[in-house]
Amino acid sequence: MALEIVRVPVLSDNYVWLVHDPVSGDTVVVDPATSDEVQAEAARRGWTISQIWNTHWHGDHVGGNEAIKAATGCRITGPKGEAEPIPGMDMAVGEGDIARIGGLTAQVWDVPAHTGGHIAYYLPDAGAIFVGDTLFAMGCGRLFEGSPAQMFTAMQRLAQLPGETAVYCAHEYTLSNGRYALHVEPDNAAVTARMAEVEIARAANEPTVPTTIALERATNPFMRAGSIEELAKRRAEKDNF
Repeated sequence: MALEIVRVPVLSDNYVWLVHDPVSGDTVVVDPATSDEVQAEAARRGWTISQIWNTHWHGDHVGGNEAIKAATGCRITGPKGEAEPIPGMDMAVGEGDIARIGGLTAQVWDVPAHTGGHIAYYLPDAGAIFVGDTLFAMGCGRLFEGSPAQMFTAMQRLAQLPGETAVYCAHEYTLSNGRYALHVEPDNAAVTARMAEVEIARAANEPTVPTTIALERATNPFMRAGSIEELAKRRAEKDNF
């Protein structure tokens, strides 16, 4: 039986992901920005939160850690490079390490750039990757602590995943990202078509994520950047777009 993955919208544009293994009953929260909404959704479904997986230290990804841990006794896993600022962390992981939900294994990837120790959790058997603020639908994270070279490496690595891989990012940024993608590639028919769908979805207040690797290969100006220099130029331009 497949994992059940549920989107919990919180704050202005954050998505927290509840990941439930129906076989073992194991339930993971990925990047809990807040606690109340997450715990309420888990309770509504009859799920007991057993783990938290953090991708990076920013407050809108770890803000619910301590309250959820206090309520459930869950185990918190997060990036080795950011152990100090992440509240309640029990296990520090990095490249080559694994996390588990039920009988499934998540490979930990180092994808620094947005923050210095940012990680992603890739579950090949579930065809899913949780990327935090590294990859967005038609976008990538701002380079707060890392470099264009690091982000280029991350984009190229993510692009090698199977096209059908579902990408679970942490924000609803698709509309603004798509407007920039249209600016970069006005003749890209895939971007034009996708933006038409995104505009309809957002007008109805419907989510546009998860996305897929195939969609990002076709429409994401950062994944499609041909060099570090091109990505750096696009990221700087997007910051002020």
